[in-house]
Amino acid sequence: MGIHTYFQSLTDLERIIRCPGKFKFQDHSVAEHSWKVVQYAKTLADIEESNGVAIDWKKLYEITSSHDYGEIFIGDIKTPVKHYSLELRAMLQQVEEGMVDHFIDDHIPEELKPIFRRQLREGKDESVEGQILEVADKMDQIYEAFAELQRGNLEKEFIVMYRNALIKIKEIKLHCVKYFLENILPDLVREGSRSPIDIARITDEALAK
Repeated sequence: MGIHTYFQSLTDLERIIRCPGKFKFQDHSVAEHSWKVVQYAKTLADIEESNGVAIDWKKLYEITSSHDYGEIFIGDIKTPVKHYSLELRAMLQQVEEGMVDHFIDDHIPEELKPIFRRQLREGKDESVEGQILEVADKMDQIYEAFAELQRGNLEKEFIVMYRNALIKIKEIKLHCVKYFLENILPDLVREGSRSPIDIARITDEALAK
């Protein structure tokens, strides 16, 4: 019981594989994903700060490091299923949040419960930090899909993942998004130029939407 149970549960994130049920040249766990999201978010937030935007760093670290904790209880559901409808997505989020609440009620000491409820909440919102989390999360989808496409993985899901993540990022109005599209994405596309899959075409189609 107590904080020990929470710390022990973090190991479960190392065992949950993202994009389950699809052939991959390299598996990625939810724990690995969460670590990378924090790294992306740090740089994205630095870019925002360099453009005069105030960043709540405490909030940023809390929401980026814990944004997928709820997957301990429901796993990583396939993206096409998860986003089949807004109603289904809302139901899954409700179940995930409910199970996190039950976990906090059952295992976290009373004096720390408000802190855990704040840290383990859904962090994607209209705040700058919430939008940075959204961009960082989608960036990791791009990099995961890119690694598979670059190696010639013909699973359609990775093309869809790459395209949809790029479209979502493009719609977010942040300085760091402009920087990503103009300074980082072109390097990624050039690196993928020898891929058996036309990553440049997929990228251009996504940016044109």
